[in-house]
Amino acid sequence: MVKLSVIVPFYNVQTYAPDTLKSLAANAREDFEFLLVDDCSRDETPEILARAGRELPGARVLRHERNGGLATARNTGLDAARGEYLTFLDGDDWLAPGYYPQLLGAMEELGCDFVRTDHVQCTARARSVHRVPHGRRGVVMDPREVILPADRSTSVDYAFAWAGMYHRRLLDEGVLHFPDGLRTAEDRPWIWRLHREAKSMAVVGMLGVFYRRGVASSLTQIGDVRQLDFIRAFDQVIEETAQDRDAALLLPKAVRTYCAIISHHLGSIERFEPQVARKLRAMSAAALKRMPQDVLKEALDSMDVQRASRLRRLRRRPSPAAEVAA
Repeated sequence: MVKLSVIVPFYNVQTYAPDTLKSLAANAREDFEFLLVDDCSRDETPEILARAGRELPGARVLRHERNGGLATARNTGLDAARGEYLTFLDGDDWLAPGYYPQLLGAMEELGCDFVRTDHVQCTARARSVHRVPHGRRGVVMDPREVILPADRSTSVDYAFAWAGMYHRRLLDEGVLHFPDGLRTAEDRPWIWRLHREAKSMAVVGMLGVFYRRGVASSLTQIGDVRQLDFIRAFDQVIEETAQDRDAALLLPKAVRTYCAIISHHLGSIERFEPQVARKLRAMSAAALKRMPQDVLKEALDSMDVQRASRLRRLRRRPSPAAEVAA
């Protein structure tokens, strides 16, 4: 029986894939499988993965004929996974030796639906520790109870799918799949659904995932139209949260977070191509009009003056249908 399935999408990461695969080898166990999903790479990544398929214990290479994006690649891995437990890694990140066996042991001892972990962010030569924004470690809790408060960073704002491990029952219950086709912010609807629908979670203070920032091919570094998928992602968060039994409690958090992300993108709008920048403004204005207006007003009233003023100006902007079409 496979104990752990590790799902690793790759797309044009020939520079980094060897380090990723080497770190997987340093975490291999005879009851682990590594699902290496090639999302139709056009560089030498397929050759690197083919070699890993022969040499890395437990490796299975899955290939897309068309590029579908990170969410779709992760879903391909989920559909093929056989493990009792599941986790994710991105194709340009890496792990400390023995990290997965240690994390699996902690999760089995806790007996919860999922665990969340801290991670190390790596930008060029700089290293910084990023922690799950929840103070209690090693304590099983109800995931719904840590979504709030609305005005502070909480576990749903720490949306990295690879910073944790998940029991298979979540997959069987339909909780672990990602919104298909999203090119960015795919973790946001996913983490909200995880916290609303799972029964138990814990945070463990383990450092073993190294997250590489500043990669030139990463969508976080590219100001093209794919970045605007964050609007589709947060529309889904709002829609699903509005249907929740605790919608009145949870919607202020969802709306405030959506507003903060819109403001963030507007604050760095110069990195977008001019046509995309125009579309960002128009789509963001339309998104503000779709939000529950009473909840939006409270969110804007609670934000700092600079962000609130920026969003209020945008809210008054006309939104022609042709401009806001995704």
